[in-house]
Amino acid sequence: MSGHSKWSTIKHKKALLDSRRGKSWSKCARAITMAAKSGGNPNDNPKLRLAIDKAKSENMPKDTIEKAIKKGTGELEGESYEELHYEGYGSGGVAIMARVLTDNRARTSAEIKKIFERAGGSLGSPNCVAFQFTQKGSIVVNRDQAPEDRMMELALEAGADDVSTSEHIYEITCSPEEFHHVKHGLERAGITVQSADLAMIANTPMSLDLEHARKIMRLIDALEEQDDVQSVYSNSDISDDVVNALAKD
Repeated sequence: MSGHSKWSTIKHKKALLDSRRGKSWSKCARAITMAAKSGGNPNDNPKLRLAIDKAKSENMPKDTIEKAIKKGTGELEGESYEELHYEGYGSGGVAIMARVLTDNRARTSAEIKKIFERAGGSLGSPNCVAFQFTQKGSIVVNRDQAPEDRMMELALEAGADDVSTSEHIYEITCSPEEFHHVKHGLERAGITVQSADLAMIANTPMSLDLEHARKIMRLIDALEEQDDVQSVYSNSDISDDVVNALAKD
């Protein structure tokens, strides 16, 4: 199973503190504002629909979502953001990608570079690792939602390409074009989705032992804590035993 979903599971098991919600809402609002520049109607703007869905999953207030949309459409004054991708390497040569929305490229670049270096990694040049990833829809569901055979049946009927099973979760992958159809199909079937996003999935995952996994987790955590970072992906592949060990740290 791809590393980014397992990191999500680790964090879910460790129960992130509510004090981080403010930062999460800020990132959601920024994503909504950026997406709304292409149109303020989520029915006609899949990127905006995804940003709103993610904000709702974080329990972001409706009026805050609407305000972020109006900033994007120009109805309210707001910051101007640009989307950038940073690529580099972590411990053991693990490939790392970070997607950011920033209003200050120079500041963000310097901070991202410092985060990589402090974690024993290195920031690379554009496209140094991008070729190792493919964009796919990624939907994560807790194992207690349905038996494996039933989950496979529901996902494939909804248009998914594959279902991977781990100790605690299912990861359903699909093409970007089928993402919303698959997600809504699962929800209509009564399945509660833990997380859903368009993610960069590693073509050839790299298995990590506990030592390297711990170092990569620290790097990913530090990147995700940076205000401008929207999402982080890696080609790490960690076993359930290592996931369980990390969750106890």
